Amino acid sequence: MSTLTVTRTASGTAMAADALTTFNDLRLPPDLDAAGEKVIRVGAACVGIVGYTAHHLVIQDALDHFPEADLTSRRGIFETFRALHPILKDEYYLNPETDQEGDPYESTQVSLLIAAPTGIFGVYDMREVHEFTRFWAMGSGASFALGAMHARWPEVEAGRLDAGALAALGCEAGCRFDPASGTPVTVYEVEG
Repeated sequence: MSTLTVTRTASGTAMAADALTTFNDLRLPPDLDAAGEKVIRVGAACVGIVGYTAHHLVIQDALDHFPEADLTSRRGIFETFRALHPILKDEYYLNPETDQEGDPYESTQVSLLIAAPTGIFGVYDMREVHEFTRFWAMGSGASFALGAMHARWPEVEAGRLDAGALAALGCEAGCRFDPASGTPVTVYEVEG
């Protein structure tokens, strides 16, 4: 899977991503992966995608062809993904079926983090959108990343760590302890 982190501090907003791609038990190291980026730029925002590698190209293409995309607020992101869902099904052949019985909605099958000048957000497979105040992580290394960022938050408050450094150290913790995440870590700063 991956480790993605997103942070928002007084110094700014940033996202960090690991560089390893995995297919079940097979690892595709970054030096052999010609297109290993997990983060795309959409206007002023960064969008980091976890899960199936096919999601990256699909979401990038869908957002490139969806000028109405609003990644500036929780409501705007919800409306964007609500409008994208039928497009993903019809034009990209998304299979909305899951293995879980009783899901209340069709799944978009995508989980991603958004770092925008206006905030940091997470979108989950049922199109639920969460807005975070300080930091968050997604992917198989998320629990390690969250623990590391939580432990180092006092350094942010003291002005010794900025948003990019906090995002990087969270992602590095995921890479250190999660077998499906790997270095190097790339940090994406958000302007504004």
